[in-house]
Amino acid sequence: MRNLSRLLQEIKDNPIIYLDKPSITCLDLFLIGYLSTRTELGLDREGSGIEGFQEWMQNREKTNVSQSWARIILFLNGSERSSFFDFFRLFDIFCEQKSLYEEENEHKNQSIKNDFRYYLRELYEFLGSIKKRPAMYLGTPSITRLDMLLRGYTLARREAGLVPTEEEKEFEGFQSWVQEKYGIKSGQSWSKIILFYSVDEYEALNKFFELFEKYLNKNKSSEVDENSG
Repeated sequence: MRNLSRLLQEIKDNPIIYLDKPSITCLDLFLIGYLSTRTELGLDREGSGIEGFQEWMQNREKTNVSQSWARIILFLNGSERSSFFDFFRLFDIFCEQKSLYEEENEHKNQSIKNDFRYYLRELYEFLGSIKKRPAMYLGTPSITRLDMLLRGYTLARREAGLVPTEEEKEFEGFQSWVQEKYGIKSGQSWSKIILFYSVDEYEALNKFFELFEKYLNKNKSSEVDENSG
């Protein structure tokens, strides 16, 4: 898929712009959000370009364990940074082999297995589902993982030319609200700010939902005051 190839090259060249840092885990969650949203919007009818990579990695390493390709690469390399860059090497090999295989079997009708983990819903409904079952959606409960997932979601919708929903517009204001609450004037993301004032990723994720609920209630109160006036 041309869009995916271009995006991956941009992420490889400038990981900080998309992920804040070179990290295989951040890349994994970002791609889940991005590709799942494109699938939901019906933009990848011929496949996302990454289907089959999970099975390919398992076959390459001769493992049947139920770990994602990102966790397999992380296990092999030992660090988030080296695993991030090794992904691109492995994915290039996968694409080359996949291209040769498809050329050799062009006459066969082959179904493509979609291995996305869930179907994205409306933003607030989606966040509510994550709050109830964070491990199901994020693997490990983590505010950074949530942030990466939402970044992929946002990019895919923007590329599709969709007008932001009212929920998405409201969520954009959460960044400035968090900065104001903690007195932060730097350009750090809401997830980094909350994580800085938390013990760990798990606590930060729980704190996010608490803060986000306060943010929504504050907005509702402001609307009531305006209507009353």
